[in-house]
Amino acid sequence: MNSILIVRLSAIGDIVFASPLIAALRRKWPRARITWLVQPECATLLDRHPDLDEVIVCPLRRWQQLLRERRFGELRNCILTLRENLIARDFDLALDLQGLLKSGLLTWLSSARERIGLGSREGSQWLMTRRLPRGGDPERIGSEYLYLAEQLGLPTDDFRMAVHYAPADAAFVEETIERKGLGGGYAVFCPFTTRPQKHWIEDRWARLAPRIRAELGLTPVLLGGPADQASAQRITDAAEADLVDLTGQTSLTEAAAMIDRADLLIAVDTGLGHMGIAFDTPSLLLFGSTCPYTDTTRDNARVLYHAQPCSPCKRRPICEGRFDCMRAITSEEIVENARQVLRVAR
Repeated sequence: MNSILIVRLSAIGDIVFASPLIAALRRKWPRARITWLVQPECATLLDRHPDLDEVIVCPLRRWQQLLRERRFGELRNCILTLRENLIARDFDLALDLQGLLKSGLLTWLSSARERIGLGSREGSQWLMTRRLPRGGDPERIGSEYLYLAEQLGLPTDDFRMAVHYAPADAAFVEETIERKGLGGGYAVFCPFTTRPQKHWIEDRWARLAPRIRAELGLTPVLLGGPADQASAQRITDAAEADLVDLTGQTSLTEAAAMIDRADLLIAVDTGLGHMGIAFDTPSLLLFGSTCPYTDTTRDNARVLYHAQPCSPCKRRPICEGRFDCMRAITSEEIVENARQVLRVAR
């Protein structure tokens, strides 16, 4: 095997879940050239992986904009340029980890001799030379990628997620710890996602913050993107404790480095939350409308999940905005579980 392409365009959490495949492929084929095709906003998660030779960016959102603006000639040229770049690398194997039509088309455009689709649907299965189901133990984090590795005969004895960041990101964390007075320890809060049914309630984050500071001795730090700043401000204003709000003030890899150095991570089902497990940071994941795993593979990481008769509703909640599954998670439960995962860490 001389050249391998991995296609997983997004999202942050899914790329983190799939990251063990890189090292497994490298161990199986140490001399192969391994390339990952990804959207620009997620590329920094992969840029510094030591077992990855190249990251190719697919500007999918730009293409969608060109399509909306009916700039068909420019769109055609962009797609052909990417196709030529992929074909030039002469891939022996391409793995479509996303299994959608868009990822399947890109995998097909690579002209790889063998194209394997993981759970391919939307017609993408017809663009593959082989399709594999999303198998494995659904309770285990990233189980479908472990199953794929097993089916490919890859070594899986140390199949662990990995996120890498630059020295500049580590320096940012050191400066932030000094500037914000976090030397006594801090707990990262990741309350934000793109779907409201995955959120824990804002005022509960505000009430949790003083308990984390008073009972665990950790300063709460909010992380999120620019779109989350209004919500972060509401939580900060309502909290009866000092919160360090870094929402919208970090790059993706700077946020990753903050999570790596944290004493504790508390997060909803979001990409930043899954990074805590990759970094072996004591972590609590709050799940409700989705429950992608309950087995974190780490003694210092736990999922808090209270299934309801309608669980998991995923993108189709029927509770009329009550989000009972998330409301069932209490501050008391979080603090008690935080004590336990911190004891494991010590």
